[in-house]
Amino acid sequence: MSAFVLDASALLAYLQDEEGASEVAEHLAHKASMSAASFAEALSKFAEQGAEPRELVAKLEERGLLGGLIDVEPLTLDDAITIAELHPSTRELGIGLGDRACLALGRRLGRPVMTADRVWTEVESAIKVDVYVFR
Repeated sequence: MSAFVLDASALLAYLQDEEGASEVAEHLAHKASMSAASFAEALSKFAEQGAEPRELVAKLEERGLLGGLIDVEPLTLDDAITIAELHPSTRELGIGLGDRACLALGRRLGRPVMTADRVWTEVESAIKVDVYVFR
């Protein structure tokens, strides 16, 4: 089983015990990565619900998720270029900047990406990243 790059939807499903959470958990056992942009997107969703981002990060570190099962990767200059290059082919599908950051990281690391967004499979060959839809 290959290590995955998670998008925000995968982390949110896991943490909120939504449909597909057990599938995400299975793959976390093999370690995963997230782009800082995707992680920020997930934190923002929790902040919308009233959670304090710094407290949530501390809890995730205590549980061994951050710095253990999930590595948050910074974006590089090459990632920024890839994100911009992906924009024309993904814009009409609603694939935003955070999603493209996930795809760029997957491409850079040579790993498949995990998402709940089925629309990503429509551009899978064009983006040169394997997409795994967990629900």
